[in-house]
Amino acid sequence: MACGDKSIIIEKTKLENVKHILVVASGKGGVGKSTVTANLALSLARQGFKVGVLDADIYGPSIHKMFGIEGTPVDATYVGEEEYLLPIEKFGLKILSIGNLVDNSQAVIWRGPLAANALSQLFRKTQWGELDYLVVDFPPGTGDIQISALQQFVVDGAIVVTTPQVLSVNDARKGAEMFSASKMNVPLVGIVENMSWFTPKEHPEEKYLLFGKGGGQKLADEFHTQVLAQIPLIQDVEEVENQDCLISTTNKVVCDAFDKIAESVIATLK
Repeated sequence: MACGDKSIIIEKTKLENVKHILVVASGKGGVGKSTVTANLALSLARQGFKVGVLDADIYGPSIHKMFGIEGTPVDATYVGEEEYLLPIEKFGLKILSIGNLVDNSQAVIWRGPLAANALSQLFRKTQWGELDYLVVDFPPGTGDIQISALQQFVVDGAIVVTTPQVLSVNDARKGAEMFSASKMNVPLVGIVENMSWFTPKEHPEEKYLLFGKGGGQKLADEFHTQVLAQIPLIQDVEEVENQDCLISTTNKVVCDAFDKIAESVIATLK
């Protein structure tokens, strides 16, 4: 580097034996980001791919609850003198959540750099084995954790989740901007609009637009990308999540939506 040149080139790490890393992000919490992560991973696995799921939502992990592995201990192994975590295997997926590594009765109170370092260790010190896709559930927002991960690791694509209403789209816009060429330069696979409508089980032909409409398409147009799918609000979501199964295996409309998202991911990340 020439004298006076203050530019810094950060060499990103490509995870060994992991073909593609896909992050699922949102501008705010409560839009169904973790639900999208979990069900997209399941859809990719159903199509025969080797898939891992990393719950990177350090402050509010939920992947371990969605997959019914809450309280399951995480084993470790040694490669030489280096210790590596072993992901929990279920539904044909390899799953690792910070929720399996901390006391669930206690809030995670870490400053940004410490949380970012913890996430880096989850990436680097996990024995993922051979994976076609590692789907990462990012924390909501655009903070230290997300920026640090994108600076340190080769991420092949991102999906941004929003709901149709204006406030959600405004927040999601910040998340999408983080991946732009002028910021972290990560390809945006597309936008997922969650909670697009509500259909009562008793009246399957009816649709109620509880949160407005068009938000996902507006965001996609702004960032010159596509709406990967519109996912309805499911009436019995709490009932489903309390079992060892997820929405996409019990509702055909939602299952088809996630298969559509998976097809776009496969076509984009080659």
